[in-house]
Amino acid sequence: MTSPGRADDLILLIDIGNTHTHLGFGSDQRVEWEWSFRREVWESSRASGELDRFVGEKWLTELEGAAICSVVPRLTGIVERILREERGLTCRELTAETVTGVGIDYPNPETIGPDRLANAIAAKLHFGAPIIVVDLGTAVTFDVVDGNGNYVGGVIAPGLSAMTDYLHEKTALLPKIEIREPRQVIGKDTEQAMLSGAVHGYGGLIKEILKRLREELGDESVPVIATGGGAYLIAEGVPEIARVEPGLTLEGLRLCWSAWRDQLALE
Repeated sequence: MTSPGRADDLILLIDIGNTHTHLGFGSDQRVEWEWSFRREVWESSRASGELDRFVGEKWLTELEGAAICSVVPRLTGIVERILREERGLTCRELTAETVTGVGIDYPNPETIGPDRLANAIAAKLHFGAPIIVVDLGTAVTFDVVDGNGNYVGGVIAPGLSAMTDYLHEKTALLPKIEIREPRQVIGKDTEQAMLSGAVHGYGGLIKEILKRLREELGDESVPVIATGGGAYLIAEGVPEIARVEPGLTLEGLRLCWSAWRDQLALE
């Protein structure tokens, strides 16, 4: 963990996902000092305290504002109320209307998950276009930026934990497991068999979808960037993934804030 950058450069980055909220500080150069907590904290009396724990004494003296992306709309208002009313912080939310850094070629832009847009922005800026981003979170999402620099859509599949939790909840004998690398493909007990199905099965799913995406793009060399909680585990068995960037979503938010700030300076 590194210390944040210069005080007057800091912004608060908040990515509200289906399972966890990820937070970070962004400077003019990079995302620094990341942290996360479970989503349900926002609906409890601990929400302000958890934010205070992360931000510390930076509320009034060191934070320029907050950039937010959320896939849980009912929590967005709670977060913005805390930041604006209780902490006096300027907030900007990433949506299809406020996005900057990537074009959108998609029939209903308002239906695109803001986290997917953030990933596309960061991937395009740092690695060029065309590019494919695989985000291994509660869902596995594949997002495509074409050669013109436009977000053009992608693929959504259930995530690793969604699959294993479903098996546990819907069957009498299958346990709840923690996702990790299986010892071998042939499971010698129920837990190892489930791990093999999850990890190797998802590796195969990702390889096949990437193959189809590259075929549709007409370019078998389109680079693939992975992010999300399961990225390192799955990337080991998927050579198509060129790089793992765990902080990609927060980096996209940081880049958006910089562009928003520059726009305001010109108005």
